[in-house]
Amino acid sequence: MRRARAASGSADRPEAWRRSNFRGRTVTLHEGTALVGGVCAAAAVCPGLTPRTRAALNLAATGAAAFGAHDDLGGDGGDRGLRGHLGALAHGRLTTGAVKMLGIATTGAAAAALLRRGPLDTLLDGALIAAGANLVNLFDLRPGRATKVVLLGASPALATSAAPLVGPVVGASAALLPDELAERTMLGDAGANALGAALGVAAAARGSRRARLSLLVGAVALILVSERISFSGAIDRVPALRGIDRWGRCA
Repeated sequence: MRRARAASGSADRPEAWRRSNFRGRTVTLHEGTALVGGVCAAAAVCPGLTPRTRAALNLAATGAAAFGAHDDLGGDGGDRGLRGHLGALAHGRLTTGAVKMLGIATTGAAAAALLRRGPLDTLLDGALIAAGANLVNLFDLRPGRATKVVLLGASPALATSAAPLVGPVVGASAALLPDELAERTMLGDAGANALGAALGVAAAARGSRRARLSLLVGAVALILVSERISFSGAIDRVPALRGIDRWGRCA
């Protein structure tokens, strides 16, 4: 999520974790750290997961959160989107956003490798995890928006074999949503990237190859569309989506 950055300072200083949201209210980024902690803790005790699947979920979520936090705390917001970060790289400048993308791609690939499939499936799953992390972060522009997208998109999977993987994500998201809607906290890149990466692992672990490929194509398509079309503008133009987006938020 791109928003006003805090004053420069080390990550161990309280002000480094505070931001002004789109309305100018001061909120804390610690929702992101709380969320990834909740997801990993729930996954550690949730039945129905093999040790390698559990490890893949934890690695993808914590890796995405760590690189997201690096961008939250160290980025200046000047370069945005794929074009911004790739353009900076083309001019010899490495942005925190580019570091985040490379880092999440690496930890996503490592998480996919833990699932012990062939090279083609590992490549597909790693890309799906990284794309999921990026896509959810693109919705984190208003309080609760990314969390609602995750809850609406993932809740139906609770009735499938993916429930042990999706349950920790849905539970942690639902528990933290009230504070986010009250504009006391925000996900930040750490939380949003972790949510998307965790859902990517759920899809990678339990989905068929055709389903995973379809999800990857859809995610990449939306990421590319976001380079030209504002999700906020599109949501505001559709009454039903606007109503869902604003539900529970401060007036």
